Amino acid sequence: MDTNGVEGLGLLGDPTRRAIFELLARHPSTVGELAQHLPITRSAVSQHLRVLKDGGLVVSSAEGTRRIYRLNPDGVTALRAYLDRVWEEALTGFAKAAQAAPLDPEQEDR
Repeated sequence: MDTNGVEGLGLLGDPTRRAIFELLARHPSTVGELAQHLPITRSAVSQHLRVLKDGGLVVSSAEGTRRIYRLNPDGVTALRAYLDRVWEEALTGFAKAAQAAPLDPEQEDR
């Protein structure tokens, strides 16, 4: 399981996995419940869940005869930390560029 955020971001590049992730963000669900909201089979949902689980974004637990899937807080935290790091670097770069730019546009011509 990789929880550094980078792999999680790649996993969400697939539209079906992203849809499953978003559904699970709303509430924990079974494979059947997820399949009701998606244009794919239960088997396909299970395959996508396995990929998300292996990537650290989803966990499951048995409740009676059902398996309930939910977002993995550790994986989501790692994904968020990665995005925050990238965003912070972008803002820092923007601030440096803004500070280096001349205040008066006419100064650029000189």
